[in-house]
Amino acid sequence: VQLQASGGGLVQAGGSLRLSCAASGRTSSNTAITWFRQAPGEEREFVAALNWSGGSTYYADSAKGRFTISRDVAKSTVYLQMDNLKPEDTGVYYCAAGWLAVVLGTVKSYNMNYWGKGTLVTVSS
Repeated sequence: VQLQASGGGLVQAGGSLRLSCAASGRTSSNTAITWFRQAPGEEREFVAALNWSGGSTYYADSAKGRFTISRDVAKSTVYLQMDNLKPEDTGVYYCAAGWLAVVLGTVKSYNMNYWGKGTLVTVSS
């Protein structure tokens, strides 16, 4: 599986961006396409995920209510719509493919087998 992330850029606080993750290659039925981000000097963190077969979606608490993950099956692309962006959303955003362990709708752990190159999101105050 190859993943190509795009759509990053510079935006003012309160603005919006839409990231895209184009996937190619064969994925299993349990594959989740997942967005992570890494702020300067910080560890990479989970942002949102979408189960490719069923379409279920999951979000980090920091993303709930502001970010929306969706897919276009025909284009094999997953989108991350980010609204009401905050300076703390700044970082490199990565999309990845793998599996999730979900308990009561919350992602408890994950194992990503494939990673795309990141796309930089900068939110100015």
